[in-house]
Amino acid sequence: MDDVTIISSNEALQALNRSEIDMQIATAKQYPRNIDMVLSKILEYATIDEETAEDCFYTLKRGCGNNKQLIEGLSVRLAEIFVASWGNLRVATRITGNDGKTITAQGICHDLETNVAVNAEVKRRITDKNGKTYSDDMQVLTGNAASAIAFRNAVFKVIPKAVTKKVIEEIKKVAIGEASNLEQKRSATIKWFKGRGVTIVEILKYIEVDRIELIDAEKLLILRSTANAIKEGTTSVLETFKDQPKTVEEKKKNLKKNGKKPEKLM
Repeated sequence: MDDVTIISSNEALQALNRSEIDMQIATAKQYPRNIDMVLSKILEYATIDEETAEDCFYTLKRGCGNNKQLIEGLSVRLAEIFVASWGNLRVATRITGNDGKTITAQGICHDLETNVAVNAEVKRRITDKNGKTYSDDMQVLTGNAASAIAFRNAVFKVIPKAVTKKVIEEIKKVAIGEASNLEQKRSATIKWFKGRGVTIVEILKYIEVDRIELIDAEKLLILRSTANAIKEGTTSVLETFKDQPKTVEEKKKNLKKNGKKPEKLM
């Protein structure tokens, strides 16, 4: 009887994946990207209208008192535009863990031309402030948000910001928009936040102005970018507007109450 070699399904799948990637790399080498065309396409897609341009950014405010920081970044939507325009990329996400307290998502981005690959992991809590575990549906939503953010982080670690910096600046100019429709956009943005339980007082405090009329184009972009961060799951209404101690001392007290060390804030 002839010897029989048994190949496991896992080995067969790995061999198939290797051959698939090798073929994609060979194709990428044969048809390399044209950077000028890529940047032109990114700009075209991202500035098709003001709303799309606004969706390309997110904003978070972290810290309190004199330690407050405004964190601005590129959104999941812009990562999708980059991937569609950049070409010769292999991108995937998956949930890698759920320990009952947090969900872990992994994003993988592989540039087939340069053979640079990056893994990015994102954790998202699946318990509320009282320690109660989210429902199954909420865990699915949280997992989807974590996957989207992991996708974004992996993509922007592979695509060099130095190459795309000027295009990003052009997109931001379009996102700020024309002064003629400022009042309409301001009203729509305030309505969006009010629909999620955020008061006018909380909105004004967040962007540090005294009256609605003082919300100019740049302040409005901050608000709309914050809305993007909430939509994609980078932050929440509770984190951003509701559950923020006023001072460092107050935050230390809250940490002590929860059995945590206040030194972590220093």
